[in-house]
Amino acid sequence: MSWEPELEELRHRERLAERLGGADKVERQHFFGKQTVRERVDAFVDDGSMWELGKTAGVATYDDDGNLIDLLPSNFVFGIAELDGRPLIVSGDDFTVRGGSNDASISAKREASESIAVEMRLPHVRLLDGMSGGGSVKTIEMSGRTYIPVLPGWETVIDHLNLAPSVSLVLGSVAGMGAARATTSHYSVIVRDTAQMMIAGPALVEQAGLGDVSKEELGHARIHTSNGSLDDAVDTEDEAFERAATFLSYLPSSVDELPPVEAWDDDPGRREEWLLDAIPRDRRTAYDMRAIIDAIVDRESFFEIGRDWGTTVAGGFARLDGVPVMVYAEDPRMYGGAWTAASCRKLTRLIDLASLFQLPIVHFEDCPGFLIGKTSEEEGTVRHGSTLLVALRQARVPYCTVVLRKAFGIAGASNRKPGTQSLRLAWPSGDWGSLPLEGGLEVAYKAELAASEEPDALREEIAERLNRVRSPHRSAEFYEIEQIIDPRDTRSMLCDWVHLARRTLTPGSMQSGFRP
Repeated sequence: MSWEPELEELRHRERLAERLGGADKVERQHFFGKQTVRERVDAFVDDGSMWELGKTAGVATYDDDGNLIDLLPSNFVFGIAELDGRPLIVSGDDFTVRGGSNDASISAKREASESIAVEMRLPHVRLLDGMSGGGSVKTIEMSGRTYIPVLPGWETVIDHLNLAPSVSLVLGSVAGMGAARATTSHYSVIVRDTAQMMIAGPALVEQAGLGDVSKEELGHARIHTSNGSLDDAVDTEDEAFERAATFLSYLPSSVDELPPVEAWDDDPGRREEWLLDAIPRDRRTAYDMRAIIDAIVDRESFFEIGRDWGTTVAGGFARLDGVPVMVYAEDPRMYGGAWTAASCRKLTRLIDLASLFQLPIVHFEDCPGFLIGKTSEEEGTVRHGSTLLVALRQARVPYCTVVLRKAFGIAGASNRKPGTQSLRLAWPSGDWGSLPLEGGLEVAYKAELAASEEPDALREEIAERLNRVRSPHRSAEFYEIEQIIDPRDTRSMLCDWVHLARRTLTPGSMQSGFRP
């Protein structure tokens, strides 16, 4: 006899699973401008590549004769798929079934998605919507007991961070466990207006006596992309999928490989004439650092990460002659590019990311030092800056700095990876020291100025003397800077350097581990 009846039952169960939480719940999902989990998966991965696992897991009901009446599927969908021809794990919450909470989920599926990503050493992209397996008070009645909180399988989530790329997309109202999953990743994106992220929702906040607040007031994109909990925000779910795909394109599938080199139609010897005048002679005048980055790296390859927080620095992925690199630079339009507590935290994450996945680091430097003042002291800026310098020391990848203008103080010393002979180039506009001349003069010559009958004239005389020896060529005489270059040659030199740097890269996990 054929097994066709059993296969027909399987197909029937799969059709029931594809209904998700039912037509009314699917309609409600669409009403709020959100796709269903299956629509999201289909929009994200390569056509026909999804190998779904556990599709028919759920809560079934039977008649008295044991015949299947209905099946409410687990509110978690996952499987192995391909993205641009490369394998990965993709998983997603189904908000149409109990808002993604644990009382409508089979937790084994969620744990399996994380474990398979670790065991197969594959990237994992999480499509988050709702509680993402978090607890519900209803679970108490269903289980007949309360339970002490545990995080089953969370060690696997953490272990995966040190093995393969992890991306979280916040596509709905994500709270509790969902928020933890969003932030425990290498890269995270939230959709403006249709998605929010919060520790707890408005009802719990109000119950705790903390006021009547909306989901948007707690977890709108502008909140969590400006505090660094999430990396970026987009306007649509399709844009979120595009950002995730672009992010992954710079990275290897796991730490066992090197990042992929792509053929990029951009001459490594290209010279941009306007770079010769890019840095104003007036040291207090700002300029567009991102335009300089775009001009030097492969055209349209700069993928900025975390633009809305730590705004005194800009950083992200780029390519040089097709080779993926991490680039970062101080932004002179924001507090002169001074390092803040937030920008130090941001750079630490970027450096750890580059170290883990073997991307050489290029630093375009215009750093006046740490941002000073009462707020900086209260935020512990020097602590976060010290952590950054530790991360830089521990980074396992080649490091190159192009000093465009300022390099002052402890932060400015990041022109070199501590303890190495990392390459440093400087433009003729380079200006460095322990303190900027404009502020340090008043401190160093305080007594002389106080005793002078004409302090303004003396100040100008001292400044003129100091400026005569301020030229970067004086530093080059003592080999305190390796090479002063024509700004127009920067691209060709960095393209040469990156091919040399790539020869030194060694796949494998970093000993210190990634810090989310």
